[in-house]
Amino acid sequence: MKSKKVGERTSHVEVTNISNHGVWLYAKGTEYFLPFEDFPWFKEAKVGEIMEVELFHDNHLRWEKLDIDLEIESLVEPDKYPLVYQN
Repeated sequence: MKSKKVGERTSHVEVTNISNHGVWLYAKGTEYFLPFEDFPWFKEAKVGEIMEVELFHDNHLRWEKLDIDLEIESLVEPDKYPLVYQN
């Protein structure tokens, strides 16, 4: 068995950074920024909970412990998904 080259991503989805402003998510070769302003569910979550993201059916993102489900398409074209969290 031969491993992939060092430094090459082997995961189809991973959280790459959590800042004071939001979450950076790498999925299927693209990096997305999820600002807390638009995705408030992540703001008070524990780092470990945010890091545990899974990709299903090549488009469905799931954070089991946070009970959050997002479609990658909603990150690519948010205007097509007008339901936005309001406090």
